[in-house]
Amino acid sequence: MTDDPTSGADETLRSLGDILDKLDCAAEEDRVSIGDVVDEVGTRAFAPIILVPALILVSPLSGIFGLPTIGATFIFLITVQKLLGREHVWLPKILKRREVAGHRLKKAISWLRKPCGWVDRRTHTRLTALVSRPANLVTLLVILAICLLIPGLELLPMVTSIFATAISLFAIGLLTRDGLFTLLGYTQVVLSGGLVIWLLTGGAG
Repeated sequence: MTDDPTSGADETLRSLGDILDKLDCAAEEDRVSIGDVVDEVGTRAFAPIILVPALILVSPLSGIFGLPTIGATFIFLITVQKLLGREHVWLPKILKRREVAGHRLKKAISWLRKPCGWVDRRTHTRLTALVSRPANLVTLLVILAICLLIPGLELLPMVTSIFATAISLFAIGLLTRDGLFTLLGYTQVVLSGGLVIWLLTGGAG
């Protein structure tokens, strides 16, 4: 077990562009499994592995029925392992075998390049109190709570993508030690929760 289960990301992955490059390599195949993605990113890179499915759920791939639930399950398992201080990611075979078409993944990566490039140019170490070990523990618990909500929200249009955006912001904060993105993640959670309440109370009508 590591001394700090909330410490930074794998040394070779320091930006969203790095992660997209890894995904691009995996997407060269006709079919890409979750296991392929984890192998490409690296089993020690917890923050990037949390970020990858969150970014996918923000992309147009989120429209595939069932994918938000699979993504939330994946993120939940990885986050629990990070909290427990595991040194390597473990996934059950039934989840590792889940696949998406390589060309669809490439389209999602292409769609993500511009916003991820924008984020990369603006991340740096700041508001470190929000990415300290105690603060990161709270962030990881909030990610778990979001993952438990997502399956029940899949039928609401775009809502899972909005919550996935919050997870993405949290993961960026963990990856880059940029507390501003953690703060933006909490802001997104509040806004997303407000949207869900509005929709469930008939606001859409």
